[in-house]
Amino acid sequence: MTKIEAPKVVKKKLFSPIWLLPLVALALGAWLGVKSIKEAGIEVRIHFPSATGIDVGKTLVRYQGLTVGKVVDISIDDELKGVNVDLKMDYRADPFLNKGTKFWLVAPKASITGVEGLDTLFSGNYIAIQPGDGESQSFFEAEENAPAILPNEDGLVIELTSETLGSLDVGSQLFYRQIPVGQVISYKLKGASEISLTAFIKKQYAHLVKKDSQFWNVSGLKIDASLSGIKIKTESLSTILAGGLSFSSSENSEMAEKGQQYKIYDNEELALGGIEFTLTADKAESATIGTPIVFRGINIGRITDSKLTNSGVEFTAKLNTEHAELLSASSQFWLEGADLSLSGVKHAERLLTGSVINFSPGSGEPASQYPLLAEQPDKLATSKLTLTLTSESNQGIAEGAEVRYKQIAIGKVNSVKLNNSLSGIEYQIEIWPEFTRLMTQDSYFVPESALSIDASLEGVSVKTRDFTTLTQGAISLIQGSSKSQVKKGATLTLFASRQTAAEHFQNLNLIKLTLSSPDGADLSPGAPVYYQKMQIGEVDKVNWQTGEQSFAVNLSIQEQFSELLKSNTVFWRNSALSVNAALTGIEIDVAPLQGALKGSITLGLLDETEHGDQEHLYASKSLALAQAKPISLSFPADVKLSAKAPIRYHGHQVGEVESVKLDKTLDSVTAKAYLYGNYAKQFTQTDASYFIVDAQISLSGITSPETLITGPYIGVTPGKSDIRSENFVANDTPSKQRKTGELYFTLEDSNLGSIKSGTPIFFRGMKIGQVDSYDLSATGNSVLMHSHIDSQFSHLVNQSSQFWNLSGVKVDIGLFSGAKIETGTLETILAGGIGVVTQSKTSDSNQLAADSQFPLQKQLDPEWLNWAPEQKAP
Repeated sequence: MTKIEAPKVVKKKLFSPIWLLPLVALALGAWLGVKSIKEAGIEVRIHFPSATGIDVGKTLVRYQGLTVGKVVDISIDDELKGVNVDLKMDYRADPFLNKGTKFWLVAPKASITGVEGLDTLFSGNYIAIQPGDGESQSFFEAEENAPAILPNEDGLVIELTSETLGSLDVGSQLFYRQIPVGQVISYKLKGASEISLTAFIKKQYAHLVKKDSQFWNVSGLKIDASLSGIKIKTESLSTILAGGLSFSSSENSEMAEKGQQYKIYDNEELALGGIEFTLTADKAESATIGTPIVFRGINIGRITDSKLTNSGVEFTAKLNTEHAELLSASSQFWLEGADLSLSGVKHAERLLTGSVINFSPGSGEPASQYPLLAEQPDKLATSKLTLTLTSESNQGIAEGAEVRYKQIAIGKVNSVKLNNSLSGIEYQIEIWPEFTRLMTQDSYFVPESALSIDASLEGVSVKTRDFTTLTQGAISLIQGSSKSQVKKGATLTLFASRQTAAEHFQNLNLIKLTLSSPDGADLSPGAPVYYQKMQIGEVDKVNWQTGEQSFAVNLSIQEQFSELLKSNTVFWRNSALSVNAALTGIEIDVAPLQGALKGSITLGLLDETEHGDQEHLYASKSLALAQAKPISLSFPADVKLSAKAPIRYHGHQVGEVESVKLDKTLDSVTAKAYLYGNYAKQFTQTDASYFIVDAQISLSGITSPETLITGPYIGVTPGKSDIRSENFVANDTPSKQRKTGELYFTLEDSNLGSIKSGTPIFFRGMKIGQVDSYDLSATGNSVLMHSHIDSQFSHLVNQSSQFWNLSGVKVDIGLFSGAKIETGTLETILAGGIGVVTQSKTSDSNQLAADSQFPLQKQLDPEWLNWAPEQKAP
């Protein structure tokens, strides 16, 4: 009997996991949709004057080299005044699309000051963007020109004004002590009589621009002709071509602020000065431009400009920087010429030189305008400044002794007495009213020595002062850099000597210096600076300067060693281990441990009569003491040149290569080199020629065989230009220097054959010249061989001369005459040669013109052997 099973009841689940798949797909699709909408890009429209250089789908939008959009459409605007360019911007650029944002087209542009947009030659034109502030917007008007400075460029922007533009232009450089520190970035008319120029100073040089800086034009050449001779001066080659400005600043002035305004003077003489002001007069009888301003017989300024006004004459005057502090609110100016009287002539020299403007200091803050008086005014009736000086002992100062500043009396000592505690000396002094401004918070006093004896192995030097100093003594004021004035009754210190005062202030200030080096010189912050193996300072930091392609090494020198920083000071880097091996023995010099770890620098002094470079860090002591001048040489990339290769002139070493570096283009190398100081002047002309000297092996022998062992070196020939340079492009072969009396001409042949540079030219078997170089003619149908005849044989060659090829072996075989073989010397068979013969005697009528040209005959014509004119050397 069949058993029937009971059905099994399965409870159905409320939720199946399979439904998770469509939910995940739905969430993923929603996320992709939101992401697609968000990253779809932002549509922006820019109005351009024309669509030249802009292509749909090709022209990109870039910011700092990064692509942030591209052109998607171009259409003509409704008013037919330009085109509308539609852009699709990256969604991440949305925060930058504001009212102040600027767009402009970048295309290659070349001018005398440089090349802009050079990268577009490879990538094509592109639209640049400069983000700005303001409300968000999507329509913009394109800029005609790129903004003067992009926001990420760090530096100082200043405004300059001039009556004329001259040769200045955008890109004209700004120089400080002949070092380029900035450039002109834009200019525009300012009213109807002035031009406003905007200049940019690089960040590392911004501290050089002070509020009282003076700017002057250095464009072109300055020629000063007088009975003493002619002087020609120029700042650099670039200023001749593109114009330039130079400026000077005082060390103690405040740094300039952004947008500071300055006037451009025509020359350095008019610009230099510490402070400018105006003098007014009813008429100008004796004062003209250039009239000196005199104080106690010393020229302290001059008149720089004059003009008529409704009330009389107005002069612009300037005081020199070192005397600018003498000007005050109560200063007075008056004209003074030669004084004729029965007793004689006073200031007779002014009969020839003209009148001067005398000056009397005063007190108070300087004014901008002063009257020019016709006569000397009465003395000022203002109060004197009384001070107390303290010293541990009497410094030989008596009552009535003078108080001096730069050997000019500015006051006197009223009393000398013990202080109340009997522990020291008090001097009561007075400073006359016109000199009170010299007294600042950090000023100090030292006694003057009536007799100074300096004894050494070289001899004894004795210096004495005047009789008053010998009997009463004298006090000298050493002025500080502070602007704060000393109050009446203040107490100051009388130091025993300047050395004592320097020791007192040595820890208050450090002297800051910046040296330039082509490499980091293995230096790090804290690296010591030595003098005679004693540490006198340290390295603060080492920065790479992109514009100069060099490192800036910042130093701090202790104040007590400031006297070492002179015109004959030089700096060089030290090696951790220096080995000097010679037949006399081996000398090993090991740097101190700190210098070996961090690197070190040595300060050295040249002879007192020599001038060193205080802004360059030399690679070694020998280069520094030789006053080597750094130069830069450019060679093709395949040149065989290494560091330490010598630079030679006619076999004499005049310099050496420090480093050789492959340029970014991979087409050339740049060699950083030095010229020894006593040779630098002869080989830094712009037309000086540098070339590689390497061994050349041929049938005629080996040229420069020593380079097979030592390696190639650099040869140099001097130029004749008065313009100097530090950057040179080397030649493949040495250039021939033309000498007085030599004849220069060109030989032409259908092919070069065995002729080469150096192939001799023979006259009756005797060498009288040679081939200097050769090249193809302009048509390419012949070879031109540039040659010369030595000066002592120049009379042997004229327009009737014939030249033929002596090279190789010539064979002539005839059916009945047999074989005829003609050869020259072994030298001409191997190395080639050229023969010359002259038909007529050299005279004024048949002399060779400059760079004459002759055909090079294949062989000698037998008739030429009969030519034998009597040629006599002049």
